[in-house]
Amino acid sequence: METNLRAVNRVETLAKLQLLGEGAKYDVCASTASRGSKIKQSALGNTRPAGVCHSFTPDGRCISLFKVLLSNYCERDCVYCPNRAGRDIPRTRFDAEELAKLFIEFYRRNYVEGLFLSSGIFHSPGRTMADMLKVAELLRKNYKFGGYIHLKILPGAPEAEIRAAIELANRVSLNMESPSAGHLAKLSQTKGFASELLTGMSQLSRLLHGRQDVSHSTQYIVGAAGESDQEILRSVTNLYNGYSLRRAYFSAFQPVEATPLGTAAPTPLRRENRLYQSDFLMRLYGFQFQDLVFSPTGNLYEDLDPKMAFALHNTALFPLEVNRAAYADLLKVPGIGPKSAARIVAIRCRHRLSSSEELKNTGVVIKRALSFLTINGRFLGSRPLLDKPQHHQYEQLALWEG
Repeated sequence: METNLRAVNRVETLAKLQLLGEGAKYDVCASTASRGSKIKQSALGNTRPAGVCHSFTPDGRCISLFKVLLSNYCERDCVYCPNRAGRDIPRTRFDAEELAKLFIEFYRRNYVEGLFLSSGIFHSPGRTMADMLKVAELLRKNYKFGGYIHLKILPGAPEAEIRAAIELANRVSLNMESPSAGHLAKLSQTKGFASELLTGMSQLSRLLHGRQDVSHSTQYIVGAAGESDQEILRSVTNLYNGYSLRRAYFSAFQPVEATPLGTAAPTPLRRENRLYQSDFLMRLYGFQFQDLVFSPTGNLYEDLDPKMAFALHNTALFPLEVNRAAYADLLKVPGIGPKSAARIVAIRCRHRLSSSEELKNTGVVIKRALSFLTINGRFLGSRPLLDKPQHHQYEQLALWEG
């Protein structure tokens, strides 16, 4: 009888995981601009159960992450969300001990290396956060788990719960979803932009001040509220500068059946990708928000990457002499990234670059870079591209995207 009961309980637990793992897929923990797996279309050994995904930790490691909701019951009314209040779907939730035990079982079987835990809000943000914290506490204290935990901070969560989450997690995140109160109002009537989201961001920034062991991130839903890329990236810049945000994620809106936006057009994934590329330029390449080039509608150009758009919009800065240009200036050149720029600077200390082949050996994408450089005084690119800038006719530049 006891054996049969355990079998029934396990079936129930796995059924919950199917629902709550599926429900958690809308929280993003890896970008469309991240490097992909080295093994394409793998089949052998592909036995990942529901709720398991790959993600990158703050230190750059790629790990298998157990991504799951504590509950898909929710009192909030977000118009794009599959778990919104009032939607007729199967609802369930984990008990803290049940979820902690399930995670440890997966961990011991080497299915997963870390936990990403979020939840719909039931009863109140504080009570739900407290239940999420119980899971993390059980893992840390009872199971002695010392690995990666990412906890979602729910909108409106009390500061005491935010503080406790920081002590338990390696990363915490609070979703902004929209760049302004006006845009958020189009998505939800039950979330407060200033009272819940900006206040939560301010609390996270203050509580994390000086700490290097915990980072915090956020996520935007792209295209659901009519916001422009310019508005999103201005908001991101404000969070980086004023709230010590470590990382922003972008999720292209995809309609969900039986929600108020169920028949709306999906946001192209290319738009999401361009936002990630712009974010990388600001975080890793020394670009400022004002360096980004937007179309008259306020969006990034989908047919041209943001770095090429900058170069074509600022042709007076080019060409640069590759043997003299500073590292920071080399990063402005299309086709040159941090690694290739560092190699160029290192090589110049002992050797003067004199050919495109030498430049190619540093990792530079020659096809994209040549029109913005001189090599030992020689210009080998397309002079009309610089003499007659085409930044209002980007469709003519498809060859630079190849």
